[in-house]
Amino acid sequence: MRFAVLGGRGFIGQALVEQLTRSSRAVVTVVAPRLRSDAADVDAVLADARSQTEALAFLTERFRGIDVVINAAGLASPDGAAPDRMTGANAVLPAVAALAAQRAGVTRFLHLSSAAVQGDRPRLDESDDLAPFSAYSRSKALAERALRRLPSGSAAAGTRITIVRATSVQGHGRHTTASLARIARSPLASVAAGPPRPTPVVSVRHLVGFVLTVATWAGSLPAVVLQPGEGLRTDEVLCLAGGREPYRLPAVLCRAAVRAGYLASRIAGDRLRGAVRRVELMWFGQEADAAWARENGITVPGDVRHVLQRAGRP
Repeated sequence: MRFAVLGGRGFIGQALVEQLTRSSRAVVTVVAPRLRSDAADVDAVLADARSQTEALAFLTERFRGIDVVINAAGLASPDGAAPDRMTGANAVLPAVAALAAQRAGVTRFLHLSSAAVQGDRPRLDESDDLAPFSAYSRSKALAERALRRLPSGSAAAGTRITIVRATSVQGHGRHTTASLARIARSPLASVAAGPPRPTPVVSVRHLVGFVLTVATWAGSLPAVVLQPGEGLRTDEVLCLAGGREPYRLPAVLCRAAVRAGYLASRIAGDRLRGAVRRVELMWFGQEADAAWARENGITVPGDVRHVLQRAGRP
């Protein structure tokens, strides 16, 4: 089985390539074309993707003879990115890559999406019930909707397209992990009081293991699979990364603060929504129903506790 990792020089892509290499798998690293787009809906995304003749030709050639393409490209740290760059990288490029995979006769195409496409739902799942809340999550949701529009073959014919929704992935050297550690060490580190609350914080090792499990799965795959968690609670995340127990605030006060934050964000043109959502996740966490992994008894190793402890060291 031959693999191609699109975006194999990025944080997650590089980890995928390294693991495939250690496993003695044949893998090709493909540099992602840089695309820009002003597309605002699925039809426009697909139209832009089909018009990218140079990118389509380049990727089709790179994917020839490949069995599994994993798209790990995109803008993972989108703060301050131009909207057309974000849409091009996170929405149009996945469609271009899937079209190229179909033209090249690839058996399986995996797209790494984000659980952020479901926004502030109390429980993440594998449904197409999307509620993006930021420019980043909207671009990722556009990609999912575009890919769901494309024909997807079975194990016997055509290119099977599967979307893998990653959750909150942490790793050494990642900006989001360093930011989490700074918060955990600060006086802001707090959780809502009450029963233990699960959180979808995971390690990059866990994500890589899950993606490669999906990539090499012998049976048929659903259109969307959600990465399972590593079993952490909100207070554990902050304690591991901060070296101390977080403050416990009255839940009713936290909920009122979140409502006020979202209201202020709407008044400010939704510019604060991402920050408010991060605070909400810190306080309340989020459940995840990874049905496909659960029903198939899939467990993969992860080291999120070690990652968080290492990030918290001064």
